[in-house]
Amino acid sequence: MIKEFKEFISKGNVMDLAIAVVLGAAFTAIVNSLVNDIIMPIIGLIIGGKSFENLSITVGDAVIKYGMFIQSIINYILISLVVFLIIKSLNKFKKKKEEEPEKPSEEVMLLTEIRDLLKNKYNS
Repeated sequence: MIKEFKEFISKGNVMDLAIAVVLGAAFTAIVNSLVNDIIMPIIGLIIGGKSFENLSITVGDAVIKYGMFIQSIINYILISLVVFLIIKSLNKFKKKKEEEPEKPSEEVMLLTEIRDLLKNKYNS
């Protein structure tokens, strides 16, 4: 069982997934800092110096922090935008130049010739 576990861990897919999780966590911290420390203060100034984090409604003993919800939505939109831009950039670099169609194989050429001959014979 230990041997199987070592084989499982050492497979490339598991290592790739572990690296992706670690990088994703670091990336999330960067985006959260961007939103919380740069974008939200600017938006707060635009709307009159208020912070979204402090927006809330008290109903009885319950405090509904809708400002935190708004901030989470902005975080999600920004993370999605950054991921989209990264993927778009990667796809641009990976995109191969338009290649000319490959020359058909000898068999395909022969079958095409036979088809054309049959077409001409029955159309005449």
